[in-house]
Amino acid sequence: MRSGLAVILAVLLAAAALGGAVFRLGLTAPSPARQQTAHASLAPNQASYLGVFSPGAPPSYDPIASFAQAAGRKPNLLEYFSGWAEPFDTSFAETLHKHHVIPLVQIDPTDATIADIPKGTYDDYLRSYAASVRNFRHNVVIGFGQEVNASWYSWGYGHVPASTFVAAWRHIVTLFRDEGAQNVTWLWTIQVDGPGTGPIASWWPGASYVDWVGLDGFLYRPTDTFTSVFGKTINQVQTLTGKPILLSETAVGPAAGNVYAKIQDLFQGLVKDGLLGLVWFDEDQHAGIYHQDWRLEGNQTAQASFSLGASDELSATLPTGQ
Repeated sequence: MRSGLAVILAVLLAAAALGGAVFRLGLTAPSPARQQTAHASLAPNQASYLGVFSPGAPPSYDPIASFAQAAGRKPNLLEYFSGWAEPFDTSFAETLHKHHVIPLVQIDPTDATIADIPKGTYDDYLRSYAASVRNFRHNVVIGFGQEVNASWYSWGYGHVPASTFVAAWRHIVTLFRDEGAQNVTWLWTIQVDGPGTGPIASWWPGASYVDWVGLDGFLYRPTDTFTSVFGKTINQVQTLTGKPILLSETAVGPAAGNVYAKIQDLFQGLVKDGLLGLVWFDEDQHAGIYHQDWRLEGNQTAQASFSLGASDELSATLPTGQ
C-alpha cells in the first residue's frame, strides 16, 4: 500500500509542478470554444417589408394575427421595445420565426447612462444579449435609442451630446459583432424633421455601423401627405448615406381627414421613393403629441385602403425571417 501511495503522490506532485510551469510561462488551459458565429442578413429589396407594432406582442402572437386579418396580409416584421437590462426574448423570437416573422427590437436606454456605454460599464449585459441573439441564429433587426434627433427622450437632442450617443452606438454594434452576432440588421432610427428636432447628421454613426435607416413619422392632420411628412427627411438621409430606408413607425389617424386616400398616398410614396416598406403603429395612443387611434381593427375604411395598398404596392412575396 505504501509503495502505491508513493507512486500516486509522485504523479500528483509532477502534475502540480507542470501546472506551475505552465502558468509561469503565461499559458492557460484552453477554454471552451464560443458557439460559432451566426450569419444572417436581410435583402434590402424595395417595397418588401410590412411590419407592425401592436401592444401585447410580446408576449402573445395574437395581436399580430389580429392585425394580419385586418390588414389583409401577414406582416413579416414585428416591432417591440425592450427596456434597458431586459434580456433578448428568445422564446418570443422563436414563436415569431415559426410564423415567418422577423423581430425588430428597439432597445430603450432610458435606464442607462449613455456616456457609460462606450466605457464598458454595461458590457456584461450587452454580451449576454448579444449571445442570446447569436444563439437564436436567425435574422433580428435591432435599433437603439430611437428618435435620437428629437427632444422627448432622455438620450436625445438637448439631453446627451451627439458625439456621446454615436460612441455608444458604435460600441454596441462592435460588441455584438465581436460576440459573433452577425445575424443583426442594425436600424438607426430618427424622427422626421420638424419643430424641436436637431440636424440628423450630428447623430450619424457612420455607414459601417448602420444597415438600414428608420424614419418615424405620422399623417395626423388634414394637410399631411407622404411628401410633407417624410420628403425633407428622406432627402437629408439620402444626402448623408445610400443606406436603405424603412418607415419604422408610421400610421394615418382619423383626424387626417380622408383616411382612405392618405393610406394610398403612404404606400405610393414609399414605392416612388424606393423605400424598404413600413411598420404600422397599430395602437390607440393616449399620450404624446399625436393622441389618436391608429388601429386598423374596427376601421373598415382604413382596412380596405391598407389591404389594397399592401397588395398593390408591396412585393408579391414578402421576405420571411429565415
